[in-house]
Amino acid sequence: MVNAVEKVRQRLLRAIAALQGAQVDYAVAGGNAVAAWVSSVDEDAVRNTHDVDILIRRSDFDAAKAALESAGFVYRHAAGMDVFLDGPTASPRTGIHLIFANEMVRPHEHAPNPDVSESAPAPDFRVLSLEALVRIKLTAYRDKDRTHLRDLIDVGLIDTTWPARFPPALGARLQALLDTPEG
Repeated sequence: MVNAVEKVRQRLLRAIAALQGAQVDYAVAGGNAVAAWVSSVDEDAVRNTHDVDILIRRSDFDAAKAALESAGFVYRHAAGMDVFLDGPTASPRTGIHLIFANEMVRPHEHAPNPDVSESAPAPDFRVLSLEALVRIKLTAYRDKDRTHLRDLIDVGLIDTTWPARFPPALGARLQALLDTPEG
């Protein structure tokens, strides 16, 4: 178990080093961003993740691809996602998943992805700002996104003042989570 967690961290740090070396603007998103924010309050409340989500601008894709490939990652476009595998036989499930800034993931969603400028420094990398992270999680709103949002609520990073920060549809989703913290 410890080895699996460490592999994800090393994959994240290797990818970030490659992007920084190529001067590609990025922000860590997804479960690793949630973990960074949660650990800033309570390290014992951090939940593990098996993949790495990195937000970049579409205009930086070619530079990001070259940088990640030079760091040993293998590019695949699978299930509508741009994924970089940690070797040719690795699972896309454990890969580096690129998310494109300022784009809608699905046409029916309430908000586009944030820009990489909506980020903050964390100890080892840039991470989506808390508000941008909450917005992207409220937009996707899958079960794991609701779990991540509950983790942020549980450590006190999100409170009852937060729903008003978002468009009504997203604010209502957040209010529902605040009203039902146990699901």
